[in-house]
Amino acid sequence: MEYIIVLAILFIAELVYFKVADKYNIIDKPNERSSHTQITLRGGGVVFYFGALAYFVYSGFEYPYFIIGLTAITLISFLDDIFTLSNKIRLLIHLLSVLLMFYQWNLFELSWLWILPALVGVIGTINAYNFMDGINGITAWYSIVVLGLLALVNHSVGFIAMDLIIFALLGAVVFAFFNFRNKAKAFAGDVGSVSMAFIVVFLLGQLIITTGNFVYILFLSVYGIDTVWTIIRRALNKENIFQAHRTHLYQYLANEAKVNKLFVSFGYGVLQFVIGYGVIDMTDQDGMTQIVFAVSLLVVMSVVYLVLKRRIVDRFA
Repeated sequence: MEYIIVLAILFIAELVYFKVADKYNIIDKPNERSSHTQITLRGGGVVFYFGALAYFVYSGFEYPYFIIGLTAITLISFLDDIFTLSNKIRLLIHLLSVLLMFYQWNLFELSWLWILPALVGVIGTINAYNFMDGINGITAWYSIVVLGLLALVNHSVGFIAMDLIIFALLGAVVFAFFNFRNKAKAFAGDVGSVSMAFIVVFLLGQLIITTGNFVYILFLSVYGIDTVWTIIRRALNKENIFQAHRTHLYQYLANEAKVNKLFVSFGYGVLQFVIGYGVIDMTDQDGMTQIVFAVSLLVVMSVVYLVLKRRIVDRFA
């Protein structure tokens, strides 16, 4: 019953935000790099934060440092959606937010040799998640899939309070209702993609710390492959990797190949679910088998990705 109540509250919160965004002209205007052609409300992904905040209150203020970090990174991302802030300010807040996440994980009890690579990895993942938010439905559906995988693992491992995952899922479902459409009511904005990335990374990190098994990183392998190879290609072409662009595979599929955007988004999520389910099965195997599985999977995914992208670029771009 409480989940239905939370779902209703999140729907109301999203509708209220739409009124605010419309009144204050918080919109996304299409440009030459956009995958849409009409003016659309921006920042609808703020409901992801509301979902986590609802859990925080419901649980009696559990995981406070995570929530403080999430609040800071959500606020700076929302302001950036409106004003376009300095990269230095955004990076500073991202850094502070991630350090608060680390404190919630008790990561500072480990060797300092872990802190720097963890910091780079987490901030990189959050930005990669943001880069992948470029077509209707992809952030909402992919997040639902990853959160669903985490819920499956949590059922047996118990690495986190299940309600935190469920409340985050409810936020994703609410946003999907308005965004997983051919003509979206609203886009996630940086506030949405960054806040969801922060939530997903927190949950995934907690899982890895609890189990000591890094193979769960493959829960983000589909996004990872597209992001890493796109960055490599742009770096080789001496392009600014932080500048907005339309050169991810999902963007070529949706924009140049004219595949329905919702089909592309759905396909990314389904592929991630299949891989993630295989990862869950693989965790019963010994460490060497898991390493061989992970490396083989990433190699196969990379080859398929590069061949497919080259064919699409040669034919349509």
